[in-house]
Amino acid sequence: MGVEMEALSESLTTFINGSPVFFIATAPSGADGHVNCSPRPMDGTFFVESPKRVGWLDLVGSGIETVAHLKENGRIVLMFCSFSSKPLIMRLHGHGFVLEPGEDGFESRHLLAGSPQGVRAIVIVEIERVTTSCGYGVPIMEFVAHRSTIGEWLERKGEKGLIEYRMKNNLSSIDGLPGLDSEKVC
Repeated sequence: MGVEMEALSESLTTFINGSPVFFIATAPSGADGHVNCSPRPMDGTFFVESPKRVGWLDLVGSGIETVAHLKENGRIVLMFCSFSSKPLIMRLHGHGFVLEPGEDGFESRHLLAGSPQGVRAIVIVEIERVTTSCGYGVPIMEFVAHRSTIGEWLERKGEKGLIEYRMKNNLSSIDGLPGLDSEKVC
């Protein structure tokens, strides 16, 4: 049976902190445009600021949909699933905003979560609704390890290569919405 709450409990915060991955869904305003759903690693990137606020370090990637959608309308849902023998699905519904390098709060949160390479922004979500459901349909799986591929790719790109990559791939979404601010890409 599903449960609805206004904020995270201590046990749900523990569940988040033990998760290897979470999923993000956002959409542009209106009937047109592409809905986005993305997996994200928990490996030193996610943080819980309070029972009503969470965030993560948004690492460089080939798209910028989450950032663009949040800048347009702020709507977001995060989903965490248990892949262990105790089933659970948890969704955090809310409104998010994006901090780019140089903005107030960027550095302190970057240090709070960890300092992995390739951080292009920080996403903060103000939680409006927390729901849990059974998770009986989620398979039991074993977490083996986080992939090393992104770290290796970041090393090969180097700082100059990453700036060029973000300028080419992260300034606008697939629907033409503004992504990263070109003045803050570093």
